[in-house]
Amino acid sequence: MLTTLERGVKGGKWYSLGDKAFSLRSLRAAFAKVKANGGAKGVDGVTIKRFENDLEGNLERLHRELMGGTYRPKPVRRVWIPKPGSNEKRPLGIPTVRDRVAQTSVKAALEPIFEKEFLDESFGFRPGRSCHKALSRVWRFLRDGKVFVVEADFRKFFDTIPHQVILDGLKKKVSDGRLLGLINLYLEAGVMDGWTWEPVNEGTPQGSVVSPLLANIALHGLDQIAKEQGYDIVRYADDFVILCQMGEESQGAMETVREWTASVGLTLHPDKTRVVDYGNGESFDFLGFTFCGGKYFPRSKSLMNLRGKIRELTPRKSGRSMKEVIRKLNPVLRGWFNHFKPCSEGRFKGIDYYVSRRLRSLIYVQHHLKPPANGNYRGRWPMKFFHDAGLYSMVQAKRKTSILSEANH
Repeated sequence: MLTTLERGVKGGKWYSLGDKAFSLRSLRAAFAKVKANGGAKGVDGVTIKRFENDLEGNLERLHRELMGGTYRPKPVRRVWIPKPGSNEKRPLGIPTVRDRVAQTSVKAALEPIFEKEFLDESFGFRPGRSCHKALSRVWRFLRDGKVFVVEADFRKFFDTIPHQVILDGLKKKVSDGRLLGLINLYLEAGVMDGWTWEPVNEGTPQGSVVSPLLANIALHGLDQIAKEQGYDIVRYADDFVILCQMGEESQGAMETVREWTASVGLTLHPDKTRVVDYGNGESFDFLGFTFCGGKYFPRSKSLMNLRGKIRELTPRKSGRSMKEVIRKLNPVLRGWFNHFKPCSEGRFKGIDYYVSRRLRSLIYVQHHLKPPANGNYRGRWPMKFFHDAGLYSMVQAKRKTSILSEANH
């Protein structure tokens, strides 16, 4: 397949991908990835461990059904998770383990084909790319004087993207009827919300293995039209900005986005889509960062969300040991730092201080201690005490990152 990718296929389309995607070898490799990623059980209640107990039998049955055209994916199990920067919640769809294996195998067959088509302007959920590389490109454009920024946001993109837009994008490179039919089955499998099955005629569920790839296929047209018209777009999945030299150019870019969005049946969020004059002191948000005044830093909602999560994990009357509290905190702190680590060290000092303050309060309540008369809560339990106990420090992590960066340069 890799050799064929290099020399191309007749007519530019792939006709027999099913044999590759549905082979036992591919399914075994797909299960290894599913197992490594972990995740919850789907609507059938089967966990990864239970699926693995009869791995070869399960994979052989899946292989026969895929090859014979009798495979039918189950609905995804809907769970609701907090939406960053909002009091609302957003739906997350959890496929069954069996369906995750099949989707992972399909994705492995499709991804190399479309990676050859995707443009450099796209960064989300692609091999060798990251949000930090997208941010770096935005920063470079700003320094080059492209300070009129089209900040755009789709309204409920993953929930409302028309299925036909996805399928049309797939058909431009794939003519394998079995594979196209399988993708259509995934899109129409519906969701189980509690005990209620809900049909779906648009959208692709967040949480599905193939959804990020399908989103990039659907939005590839936006990248193309922006490039054709000479606009500098930086896109991470459905989050994107366009950076322009002149105000008139940015208005033209905005009109292009509106026309393309309407043509494919999507909707722009009216309150979150605008043109920003960054050079005149206005700010804009992208990937959780705020760009303003020649700097970029975590947007205020990102900080508020983190503080809320820290409060949730450090209840004063939980009765949990300090070791257990720190064990729960560390993955949250590490994940947040890894996203925002391009920021300066000063941005992390306040977070480290806030975490240590919450932990001191927990100690005082749990041990029925009186607050110190001089108000020096840190005297007995300084930050070092918690860090020595294993608490993740963003400041220390930033210093290590800076040292490694200097060494590599």
